[in-house]
Amino acid sequence: MDISLFYVEKGSGEPLILLHGNGEDHEYFRSQIDYFSKTRRVIAIDTRGHGRSLRGTKPFTLNTFVEDLVKFMRSKEIYNADILGFSDGGNVALMFALQHPYNVRRLILNGANLRFSGLTLGTGAWILRKYILYCIQAPFSKKAAKRRDLFRLMVKEPRIDPDELRSLEVPTLVIVGNKDMIKAGHSKLIAKNIPDCKLVTLKGDHFIAVNNSEKFNKAVEEFLTQF
Repeated sequence: MDISLFYVEKGSGEPLILLHGNGEDHEYFRSQIDYFSKTRRVIAIDTRGHGRSLRGTKPFTLNTFVEDLVKFMRSKEIYNADILGFSDGGNVALMFALQHPYNVRRLILNGANLRFSGLTLGTGAWILRKYILYCIQAPFSKKAAKRRDLFRLMVKEPRIDPDELRSLEVPTLVIVGNKDMIKAGHSKLIAKNIPDCKLVTLKGDHFIAVNNSEKFNKAVEEFLTQF
């Protein structure tokens, strides 16, 4: 028997599902939970192997996380939802939308990427060094093995062809910081290839949902009310 995902739920109305990034949990979105639950049914999930969700025995991959989201939504009888994903959560949200477009009403991608090369040079080099180090340490340390698997997600995944994005018929917001760890050109590439997509750049780094939450929330709210 496989795992059930831990989640927090607040508010009522149209469902808005929040997917956090690598190594985080639902607490990353505390500002968004409070803000959007005033008008929506907000559900913030702990991804498999993160926060209070167990790792389980399935492969620790983004595609497994997509399968987990399918199972979760069915268990909650949610057949169509707005999905906001940050970083690796954005990658999962994008993969989910490509595989299950009829289950997505509107899509918000915050700091998502299509491949490892979408990261800035300095960020990519740092992640790769850490990954190699944890690979060396993993046979001798459970903690290092866990970190290796988290960093593997960023090094090996995702692998999305930009041409695939042209099939998306879901209204999409790509929202990033002007000093993001995702290359500006890469975010533009994503936005360019999604037919019904808006690109918003805010002042800040990769973590604008936390560090610039007021403007982030307003930009997302504007998108959700316009489309």
